[in-house]
Amino acid sequence: MLICNKKQGAEIDRWSGFSAVDRRGVLAGAAATMMAGCGVRRDPSALRLWAMSYEGDYSPHLMPAFTARTGIPVEVQSLPWTAAHEKLLTAFAGDALPDVMMLPNGWVGEFAMAGAIAPVAEREVADLFPGTADTVRWRGTPYAVPWSVAPQAQFFRRDRLDGPPAEDWDGWRAMGLRLKRRFPDSYAFLILLNWWDTLFTFAGQAGAALLRERDTRGNFATPEFRAALDFYVSLFRDRLAPAVLSTEVQDPVAAFAQGWFLVYPSGPSLLLDFKRRAAEIPAARWGVARMPGPTGPGAVSGVSGALAVARGTRRPEAARALVRHLTSARSELRFQQLIGNLPARASAWADAQMAAPVLAPFAAQLRQPARDPAVVEWERIRIEVQLIAERVVRGLLTVGVAVQEMDRRADLILAKRRALVQAGRLA
Repeated sequence: MLICNKKQGAEIDRWSGFSAVDRRGVLAGAAATMMAGCGVRRDPSALRLWAMSYEGDYSPHLMPAFTARTGIPVEVQSLPWTAAHEKLLTAFAGDALPDVMMLPNGWVGEFAMAGAIAPVAEREVADLFPGTADTVRWRGTPYAVPWSVAPQAQFFRRDRLDGPPAEDWDGWRAMGLRLKRRFPDSYAFLILLNWWDTLFTFAGQAGAALLRERDTRGNFATPEFRAALDFYVSLFRDRLAPAVLSTEVQDPVAAFAQGWFLVYPSGPSLLLDFKRRAAEIPAARWGVARMPGPTGPGAVSGVSGALAVARGTRRPEAARALVRHLTSARSELRFQQLIGNLPARASAWADAQMAAPVLAPFAAQLRQPARDPAVVEWERIRIEVQLIAERVVRGLLTVGVAVQEMDRRADLILAKRRALVQAGRLA
């Protein structure tokens, strides 16, 4: 079993200035060099799996059962998130993709359109939470199997709040103002400006439809999205949240434990961090609740990672068997124990393990999913929208100007899709 070093991200980053088309030309020669950084494969019969972050780090724990049953060894390479997209493009250009790869659901359409991954059978995307299977489809066909779900929730300092945090916007703001008065040297919330999760959570709670005209134009100037953006910006304007990037908060768990902020919107992976560092932040001092909506919790996108089989794998049946093993209810429950990942399989949630009170807010959220636009350009649009939202927070744009600019940039990104739809070449 092989787990590669994560330091290759810097080598990949230098290619990021090229367009996607240029990369396909220049990266083919680089692929062998990048792959060489992992060393020589020790077992030519092994399947290769690439996964990111905790999933990559802990996947080897799921392999002994698969190898014992099938006789097939598996080599795991753990990728840093910052380098994963370019690493996968590099490998695709050089015909060096692994047999199985983890993809954020927002990347599935892109890699399916490029011909990098193979479709999967409909039966493989059964037994999922509502709306989850839709996120791994391209042109109606599933191309990956959801592996985990990760809606945002609010982690809060139980010992600093008078009770559970509010779950509506007015109550959240009032709670934040009370906390600021009681703890003037602390912030009520931590919302990182270069992470889009919280803004889009608010948009989902507000019921905003983010694209229009068959997903070919931006739809950010609607009252629903404007209300979400207004509320988001107001938290910084009222100094209830610091205007900081993730690079400026090197250790949010320590900052939370020390009381620098008291409520932290985040995903279920934070459960592992708190478990590891219980000496700093004992379980009795924190809790979890659903994210607030305009009048109470609403729909939120909760899909995280999926597993796909490379179209070019020389062992498709073995690769599909590995995906079935990793996405089984038993494996997903094991992963939940190890890293806090929440199962994508609905049947896994019937297990007593998932009845822990700390998981109840996530379970409730998963039963009320929001639909993200199913277009390959969505990841780019979301990044652009967050960049503009940061400018509003910093006082460089008004909300009115910002939503117009969001629509303009989304329209530019969607120009090719719009032309194909108008020509009748794309549904």
